[in-house]
Amino acid sequence: MLEKVKRYKRNLDKQVKVGLDDLIKMFRYNWMVRNEWLELCKQIPIGELMRKRNGGADSILYTLFHILDVEYSWLRGVQGKPDSPVPFENYQTIEKINDLTEAWNKENQSFLFTWSDEFENDVVTVPWIEGSFFAQGEVLRHVIAHEIHHVGQLSIWIRELGLEPVSANVIGRDLGFPG
Repeated sequence: MLEKVKRYKRNLDKQVKVGLDDLIKMFRYNWMVRNEWLELCKQIPIGELMRKRNGGADSILYTLFHILDVEYSWLRGVQGKPDSPVPFENYQTIEKINDLTEAWNKENQSFLFTWSDEFENDVVTVPWIEGSFFAQGEVLRHVIAHEIHHVGQLSIWIRELGLEPVSANVIGRDLGFPG
């Protein structure tokens, strides 16, 4: 296993990396968009939020919960902390999902704002994928892409309800990109 990890790290060193500043900007983008989704969902009846849908993670509300849960679990994994699962049954309103977002964002931001490019290739193992290992930077990029993926699913479902989805546009969000 040790030789596998060494070979993995050597391959990572050959890859082009996105710097820490851009990672933080993309997390900020995801948090902005998530907050806009939570605000939009306040106008949707709970029955529609909980209705099982085709594709995706199940329902609109569960998808929002799933986005949070995945981000929190992976970021705890990167820090070497144990996973701290919470049951969806305890968070079945937009208000409760919003409260969870606020609580977990504080912890996630505290970690991310102290993360350094020096940790890019540090190896992470997580208990939910036995025998696997990942680079910290790879995990952070996965978390960003995971949320963007599910936001696309939310957009389809919201259009089916006759509503305009939250814009996925990065342009004009004042994330601090040059230009």
